[in-house]
Amino acid sequence: MNSPLQPRPGILDISPYVGGDASAEGVNRVIRLASNENPLGPSPKAIEAYTRMQGELHRYPDGGSNDLRDAIAANEGLEQDRIVCGAGSDELISLLVRAYAGPGDEVLYSEHGFLMYPISAKTVGATPVASPEHNLTTDVDELLAQATTRTKLVFVANPNNPTGTYISAEELRRLRRGLPESVLLVIDAAYAEYVAEDDYSAGAELVAESENVVMTRTFSKIHGLASLRLGWAYCPPAVADVLNRLRGPFNVSLAAQAAGVEAIKDSAHIQRSVEHNAKWLTWFNQEVAKLGVEPGNCVGNFALVRFPDPGEKSADAALAYLKTRGILVRAMGGYGLPDCLRVTIGTEDETRSVVEALGKFLK
Repeated sequence: MNSPLQPRPGILDISPYVGGDASAEGVNRVIRLASNENPLGPSPKAIEAYTRMQGELHRYPDGGSNDLRDAIAANEGLEQDRIVCGAGSDELISLLVRAYAGPGDEVLYSEHGFLMYPISAKTVGATPVASPEHNLTTDVDELLAQATTRTKLVFVANPNNPTGTYISAEELRRLRRGLPESVLLVIDAAYAEYVAEDDYSAGAELVAESENVVMTRTFSKIHGLASLRLGWAYCPPAVADVLNRLRGPFNVSLAAQAAGVEAIKDSAHIQRSVEHNAKWLTWFNQEVAKLGVEPGNCVGNFALVRFPDPGEKSADAALAYLKTRGILVRAMGGYGLPDCLRVTIGTEDETRSVVEALGKFLK
């Protein structure tokens, strides 16, 4: 459609982000395994806190999310004044790009990284640059080789979505050492709570000792609050000051703040979610390997499954077959992985159902 109103150059070149499917026609039961949601849902205490806010819908929220930042700081052992809350980590990613990049600048990220990195770069007129991966894993040497004088931000999702792989704390530190002080390193640790490996770190210690490192986190995964759009960033003081100048004055709703406080304090629910995921991710990978497809080395709350047959047993064919049975998983063509599907680890029944369906598809 032609319009006399023209957006800034580059905006219309953006392909809008498309989330995972949430519905399927012609089936009685839909199993949603496309968006990496917590199958156990949120903490009951978070639900109670959310419900209590129904009588306060006419009130503006605390613009500083102070109670929530206090709870995050106490739970994570962090400094409260370095924490900035947002409407999901997506908002914080967008604000960081808006703050530190523009036309002529480059935003660097790993090849199969989260699609919001290049989308956010394009919204401000910057150029997204994808760095090659090896074995579907972020490669620090490649990132450093791709960095130029035009690079303003480097995004590392750790563990990465959709590949599910991670790099060690030492590799993150090596990346930080190799980048100029003028480049902002953003560690997107949305799935940090699921990682059990001893050499992993979400990155808070790098933030504490650096002026150019930010760690982002979310309440959408382990805490099961995806619908409330709640995330946070841990920043150097100067970056926190910039984000607080850019964000909306009431960017986190009252209900989201209240639920978030209780969610992050409920260590028992968090542990149940971690244990459930560890058990059924291991089981899922073992079972699909028996079917002749290739599970990835994922450490988040999802599995990446590769279908080596490009014909009748391809990833696209599997996606369509599963959908006819009401099982929704995520296609990976948009991430440059057309032979793969990403499958969220669901409840026991959901996880068994998708393996059973894949078995029938692949026989």
